[in-house]
Amino acid sequence: MIKILVTLGPNSLSEDIIKKMDKENVYLYRINMSHTPIDKLENIINSIQKVTNTPICIDSEGAQLRNQYMKDEKAIFKYGEEVTIHFSDIIGDSNNISFNNVDGARQLSVGDEIKIDFNGVMIKVVETESDYCLAKVITGGIVGSNKAVSINKIINLPAITEKDKAAIQIGKKMGVRNFALSFSGSSNDVKSFRKLTGPDSLIISKVESLKGLSNLDEIIKESDEILIDRGDLSREVRIEKIPFLQRNIIAHAKALSTPVHVATNFLESMIGFYEPNRAEVNDIVSTLVMGSDGLVLAAETAVGKFPVECVCMIRRIIQQYNHWTP
Repeated sequence: MIKILVTLGPNSLSEDIIKKMDKENVYLYRINMSHTPIDKLENIINSIQKVTNTPICIDSEGAQLRNQYMKDEKAIFKYGEEVTIHFSDIIGDSNNISFNNVDGARQLSVGDEIKIDFNGVMIKVVETESDYCLAKVITGGIVGSNKAVSINKIINLPAITEKDKAAIQIGKKMGVRNFALSFSGSSNDVKSFRKLTGPDSLIISKVESLKGLSNLDEIIKESDEILIDRGDLSREVRIEKIPFLQRNIIAHAKALSTPVHVATNFLESMIGFYEPNRAEVNDIVSTLVMGSDGLVLAAETAVGKFPVECVCMIRRIIQQYNHWTP
């Protein structure tokens, strides 16, 4: 049976909405630690468990760079302007920024190109010093707080952050046994993650980086399930390649008898509108035809206006797929 994985967030963390989504036979409710303060996690888990018996999955931050808080939650980066990348925690603005991992920032070198979020902002490192880097804005735009950062080379980051470790302990204490490892890069990453989550846990390894692609089969073999995050993967791979990589990853998972789920942009239109467009529906059906075992709703249900309608739409498409597919 094709599974639906639902990300809970500000627009769906309510008793009424969860109960309505539950009627569509949700497989897992996902808590994204990249957007969840650790001091709120226990209350969030408790509020979900009071409403439903559907299992919770804690999705780790993993080996990723994000910028830190920006003044007034956003700043405008203008073409040609100079930006200082600080190797310490600061409140960012139009000419200053810092990242969540200082060791990662220290690996930057002259010529490195840094993309921030999906809005197309790009800066290029022109000078490095002991406590900061200087960069020039190549493509301007708006930079918000806590946005994912991608660099045109591999940056060595810990697979499991201190925040992830704390989240795992809270989850285990509250009976959570499903955990997702973001940016899994090797079988050792998965093994280290399982040591923390415990032998009885279910591990979903997320394939969303070039490093993960290069070690795909060993990651699949160590995982209970895998998840293709097309959004983060498209930061490192040109977008026209994503459908073909998706097909290839699904084929590898199938060959190794490992369930595989796919995430990102399935119902992007429904973040703000009541119904999807035809391209999105076709994308969902194509993903099912490729052999995906599950579909993941992320922003659509976490911050979108119509979380319940998104889950109902996915269920209706799955029903049509089952009807038309021998």
